[in-house]
Amino acid sequence: MVFSPSKILFYLCISVIIGVFVRSIFLIPQPYVLGFLFIGVILIFISFVIRENLLFIRINPVVIGFCLVFFLLGVCRYQSVDSNLHNSGLEQYNQKEIALVGRVISEPDVRENATQLTVGVEKILYDKKIIFVSGKILVGTNKYPSYNYADIVEVTGLLKTPEAFEGFDYQNYLAKKGIFSVIDWPEVKILSKENYSNVFQFSYGQLLKFKNNIRENINKSFSFVESKLLAGILLGDQSSFSQDFKDKLNITGLRHITAVSGMNVAILCSVLMSLFLGLGLWRGQAFYLTLFFIFLFVLMIGFQASVIRAGIMGSVVLLAQKVGRLPNSTRIIVLTAAIMVLINPMILVWDVGFQLSFLAILGIVLLTEPFNNLLKFIPQEKFINLRSVISATLSAQVFTLPILIYNFGRISLISTITNILVVPMVDLIMIFGFIFALLSSVWWVLGWVFIWPCWLLLAYVIKVINIFSKPWAIKSFENVHWLWLVILYLILAGVVIWVKRRARLKFLDY
Repeated sequence: MVFSPSKILFYLCISVIIGVFVRSIFLIPQPYVLGFLFIGVILIFISFVIRENLLFIRINPVVIGFCLVFFLLGVCRYQSVDSNLHNSGLEQYNQKEIALVGRVISEPDVRENATQLTVGVEKILYDKKIIFVSGKILVGTNKYPSYNYADIVEVTGLLKTPEAFEGFDYQNYLAKKGIFSVIDWPEVKILSKENYSNVFQFSYGQLLKFKNNIRENINKSFSFVESKLLAGILLGDQSSFSQDFKDKLNITGLRHITAVSGMNVAILCSVLMSLFLGLGLWRGQAFYLTLFFIFLFVLMIGFQASVIRAGIMGSVVLLAQKVGRLPNSTRIIVLTAAIMVLINPMILVWDVGFQLSFLAILGIVLLTEPFNNLLKFIPQEKFINLRSVISATLSAQVFTLPILIYNFGRISLISTITNILVVPMVDLIMIFGFIFALLSSVWWVLGWVFIWPCWLLLAYVIKVINIFSKPWAIKSFENVHWLWLVILYLILAGVVIWVKRRARLKFLDY
């Protein structure tokens, strides 16, 4: 069987992902790793020795050999990251009173009644000794005084191992970020404000200030609930949502509209490319400028799974357009997942947001067309393509449903209806919102022109959320075993294969 380069890359990416997944669940002894590596190398060697006879072999041994090697790459990458994280030297001081000095290494997470700081530790004071260590901790403290990225802080309190919560694996949730220690409500002193140590930190700090300026303009121009919803749609800000509003979003199945995703990046790409081409730039120049601004956007929003995935996929699609090749959506998704998993292998099993993000986009790619064919009785309008909205919504929900039930024990019964009513409006909110944010950051008076359409659309979305967020609209499940998750996805895989095969035979007129 002859494999194209893109198909070989697809199989290698799948092998990496499987390697990380297997190592996340099981500890693989070193002899097994060496054994798989030996088999892989032998297969590659044999393939080159007998390459003239490979035409008679259905499955190319060299592909299997490289797949085994890349499988081991995933295994070793997980082991390497896991070892480095646990050998930071900070964990041994858990459950002890210490004082530490470190730098705030990410944007402070400001919530309703508290602020969470991710601090990169530089040194600790324990037992009257100064000890230089490395590692990250999560500090829960008061909202005031306000903290900024790159502040040097002194934190005094009880260093603890993250506590486990019922129904939520908090330890592994933090472990994927490299955090194995927390301090709740310590004494915090700011030793130095915005102490940038290099050009990157300074640039990132200025980007966060620009983001905060947009956030403040939104807060000044809209009511409380509307401003939080718009900030969620444009900037992915969810931490400032009240628990009541989060519950309403979960009940209506609309939580995803406040997570920056491919839709946001696609709109931003379209707007930027049109703007740069309209300014008279060549397509190549517009491509590189758009790519640069997409990178800044991802950096500003924060390294959430959906944002990184959307940024990488948007960049790959732009590149495919530049070189004149149409991208294969499924392969782009798998390539993006493999890149993210290699960067941080902890996210594959322990980051539910990562799982939901990729499953949703995979469902849209694989099942939107079959659903479109089933819903041919629904007319397509020029302004709102209702059939496409319903098809995309159902496709994403089918692929994410097992994960939602397993992790959260609940599903929304009316999410299809609410998504049909809201999702078409989100596109318009983002377009008007982006223009408002950019203009108001230059001069707030310019942004006023676009406040009214934003306000009307936001008021409509909030009204839909309030109407449908009733207790009867959500179904709860208890103690769902992981075996059901496996069975459901095996059934789903079988259905997708059957649908695709049937569509292929229909295309060939069989």
